[in-house]
Amino acid sequence: MDSARFAQLREDVETFVRGRGADLGHQIEETGQVGPEVWSELRQRGYLRLAAPEAYGGFGLPFTQYLELLALFSHLHGSMRVMVHVANGLWRSLDQAATPAQRDRFVIPFVQGELRATFTLTEPNSGSGTDIKTTARRDGDAYVVNGEKWMIIFSDVTDYFLLFCRLEGTTGGEGTLALLVPRDAPGLEIRPMPPAMGITGTGHGHLVLCDCRVPVENRLGAEGDGLKVAFAGFLDPSRTAIGMTCVGLAERALELAVEHAKARVTFGKPLAERPTIQMWLAEMATDIAAARQLVLYAGRAFEQGEPSAALASMAKLQGTEMLQRVTDKALQIFGGIGYFKGEMERIYRDARMQRFEEGTSETQKMTIARALLRGGR
Repeated sequence: MDSARFAQLREDVETFVRGRGADLGHQIEETGQVGPEVWSELRQRGYLRLAAPEAYGGFGLPFTQYLELLALFSHLHGSMRVMVHVANGLWRSLDQAATPAQRDRFVIPFVQGELRATFTLTEPNSGSGTDIKTTARRDGDAYVVNGEKWMIIFSDVTDYFLLFCRLEGTTGGEGTLALLVPRDAPGLEIRPMPPAMGITGTGHGHLVLCDCRVPVENRLGAEGDGLKVAFAGFLDPSRTAIGMTCVGLAERALELAVEHAKARVTFGKPLAERPTIQMWLAEMATDIAAARQLVLYAGRAFEQGEPSAALASMAKLQGTEMLQRVTDKALQIFGGIGYFKGEMERIYRDARMQRFEEGTSETQKMTIARALLRGGR
C-alpha cells in the first residue's frame, strides 16, 4: 500500500480507537460480553482482513505496516485486540495447506468474514506441541476423533475449530492431523469455561470429542502435516505480532500514567514534578521504544522472506516482559486509585494474558537458546 493510502488508513484506525472503539470497549467491560455488534463493526470497517491478500478480499498490507496498525488496535479493550490479531493471522494457517477447493470453501470466506474459525491446539493434560493426545482414526470418508481441548478462544461464536490431533498409535511429531471441525459436528460437546481474569467478554471453551466424526475433505494438508500446519508460516509472525500488541498496550498505559502524573497533586505539587515519577516515566518510554524496534526488526525479516524463529521469540519475549514492567510502574504511579475498576486496572489485567499467548516466556527462551546452540543468529 502506498504511503498516502496507508497514512489515511492509519488515521482512520486512530480515529476509531479513540472514539467508537473506546465506546465499544466500555460496553464490553460493563456487560461482560462481546456482542455481535462488535464483530460486525470490525468486519464492516475491514479491520479483520488487513493482512490478507487482496485476491482474497483483504487489504494486502505488508507485515510491517500491519504491525504499525496493530499497535494502535492494542490501545483498545483486550478482547477487541485479540479479535483483530487472530483474524489477521489465522488465515495463514488455513491457507498454507489448503487445496483450491478448500481455499474457496474456507479461506476466502474466513477472510471476508462470512465464517469464523479458531485455533484449537491446547489440551488439559498435555503441552501445545508434539505431546498432543487427541486422536483420530480413519473410517471411510471421515475421521473419528476422541480427546479434549481447552482454553479455546471464540468457542462461543466460531463456525469451525482448526483442531490438531494425531492418528491412533502415533507419537511425537508423526501422524499429526489438522482438521476443520464444524461446531455442530456429531460427537463434539462445547463446554463454556469460567470467565478469565482479563480479556473480558471473550468466550473460551472446553471441547470434549467423543467419537466425533469429521469429513476427510476437512483435513488441511496430508496425514502427518498437522503440526506443520499449526506452526510453519504461522507461529513466527504471530509471536512477532504479539510483541507489537505489547508495545501498543504499553503505550496506552504510559499515556494514562503521564496524564495522571500531571493531574494528581499531593503535598502541593503534581506527581509529575517528583524526580522518582520522572525516572519511572523515562524508563517506561525507553523500554517501549526498544521493544518496538526489536519487533519491527523481526517483522522486516519475515516480510523479506527471511523468517527467524529465534527473532520472533525474542520479539515476543521482550514485548511481554516489557509490558509487565511498564504496566506495573503505571499502576504504581496511579497509586491506590489505579487498583479500582477503570481503564488502568483493566489494562493491568489484560496485560497478563500476552505472556501465555503463543507460548510462555520460558518457551521463547528455549527457542532462542536452541538457535544459538545450533550456531544460528
